[in-house]
Amino acid sequence: MPEGDTVRQTATRLDRALTGRELTRADLRVPRHATADLCGGTVLATVPRGKHLLTRLRVRGEELTLHTHLKMEGSWRVHRAGARWERPGHTARVVLVAGDVEAVGFSLGAVDLLRTADEDRVVGHLGPDLLDPDWGEEHLAQALARLRAAPGRPLRSALLDQSLLAGIGNVYAAEVCFLAGLHPETPVRDVPDLPSVVTSAHRLLVLNADRPRRVTTGDPRSPSWVYGRARQPCRRCGTPVRTGTSGDRPGQERVSYWCPTCQPRV
Repeated sequence: MPEGDTVRQTATRLDRALTGRELTRADLRVPRHATADLCGGTVLATVPRGKHLLTRLRVRGEELTLHTHLKMEGSWRVHRAGARWERPGHTARVVLVAGDVEAVGFSLGAVDLLRTADEDRVVGHLGPDLLDPDWGEEHLAQALARLRAAPGRPLRSALLDQSLLAGIGNVYAAEVCFLAGLHPETPVRDVPDLPSVVTSAHRLLVLNADRPRRVTTGDPRSPSWVYGRARQPCRRCGTPVRTGTSGDRPGQERVSYWCPTCQPRV
């Protein structure tokens, strides 16, 4: 599943390509909205909310929002109208054309069309967004309160829960735990400095928000500390990085990475 920085970059591409332009073609290739007529509507903006994308439109005087989510395999591509698609046509779930620009959403995990006033129906459950441009002490306090509400939950699992704080995926969950020196299964109640964990996640996401390649170590030649480095030596101590799978519910398990020396299980 993409991280919040990837979603923000996608929102930026869509916003730059479509905002202020009139839709000359709009296909929503999902049964529920297949007959929706958005042609002639104006794109007002595309904004990210955690891992969700909100494309706001004004169509015949009504303000609507096209809500999409990439989930595991989704992506948006922006190119010249009529250009050859990079992915198979049958995977396209949304096609938006504005003059000479075409934006195609492939393999999207969610596609919803709703009134902009009703956006909370699809994103109201989310916790504070780590990439909110207005992030501050109030957001941090809200995130901490939500995390502490389940003190026995493993830290990695809690960080991945978008209803607690939004924007962290598997990469950042692994890297933040490493930087904190905490085993990913450490219960939230045993985290000695939870504010610094959230602040670290916020800092890493902001640093990577506009980078073409994600780096959590400060060195583009060695972009991650532990994520994706199974059995490779820890960059700090040389101990082979370990992996395991965990999740709150069967079928939702994801691979976890940690250094058993730098992140001992206590």
